[in-house]
Amino acid sequence: MNILAFESSCDETAAAVVRDGRQVLSDAIASQADMHAIYGGVVPEIASRKHVEVIAALTDQALAQAGISKPDIDAVAVTYGPGLIGALLVGVNFAKSVAYALGKPLIPVHHLRGHIAANYIAFPSLEPPFLALCVSGGNSMLVDVRGYTDMSILGATRDDAAGECFDKIARVLGLPYPGGRPMQELARGGDDTKYPLPRAKIAGNDLDMSFSGLKTATVNLIHNAQQKGESLDRSSLAASVEAAVSGELAPRAMLAAERCGHHTVVAAGGVAANERIRSDLERACRERGLRLFLPPLKLCGDNGAMIGCQAYYEYLAGARADSSLNAYATLEI
Repeated sequence: MNILAFESSCDETAAAVVRDGRQVLSDAIASQADMHAIYGGVVPEIASRKHVEVIAALTDQALAQAGISKPDIDAVAVTYGPGLIGALLVGVNFAKSVAYALGKPLIPVHHLRGHIAANYIAFPSLEPPFLALCVSGGNSMLVDVRGYTDMSILGATRDDAAGECFDKIARVLGLPYPGGRPMQELARGGDDTKYPLPRAKIAGNDLDMSFSGLKTATVNLIHNAQQKGESLDRSSLAASVEAAVSGELAPRAMLAAERCGHHTVVAAGGVAANERIRSDLERACRERGLRLFLPPLKLCGDNGAMIGCQAYYEYLAGARADSSLNAYATLEI
């Protein structure tokens, strides 16, 4: 089954062709990162307009790379939430038109389900059930994945996401957007114990997270040093921030896996590319005898292949959409 999949939830436009949920025939991506870098973050209106400009040509590119023609497509899939509403609407409306023109079924896909499914592409032997740690610029959550389409949230951030925390602190440090990779490079060689930073504990649910306090404390620390004319050990500060973020994520992932009785842990999302988080997860899982699956870096960010992969399992479960399909900025997994 050949699925033509679209992803446009933020600042990457992506089109891919995926066969039977696991074989990626093509994965074309047009990134807008350089365009938004001058603003220090994604400008929703600019992102939406850029999606409109490139999505048709990107579709032709994906089909050409896959070596198939339009009649060979069996279904069309699209991310319909969560994300930037204007950006999502571009992908949803384009996918609806393609499905209608080709006379093929339309499959709606949750963005975070897609991130989890990226691991199925990288690891053909991986099957549910497992515990998924989903960390990105807009989301941080622990998901009990009981089946390919049977999932529930065990814990999530109450405010900022881990990726947003990295981006905001990186901007105050004068690092380029997106801030995750520059922060990681700055942190190398730094002393992660030099700056004691807060780590939240949420009353009522010890699997929930919070990163706003960490972000505020770090920004205040930087501003206070600037106002007093004091120098900062930027490398150690970046390392301390990474340690604090990972210190909220890895222990909670272990606790969630234990409570669910899962022996497999999966990481997903753009922040899963962070070296410190990957290292801490590897060590924690090794100590507890758990299997860990970390997606390759190219599959951590937004892409169309992950949407096409998850769409296959949504299709098998009976998920279909018609021309009334809408986009949603927030959407339960």
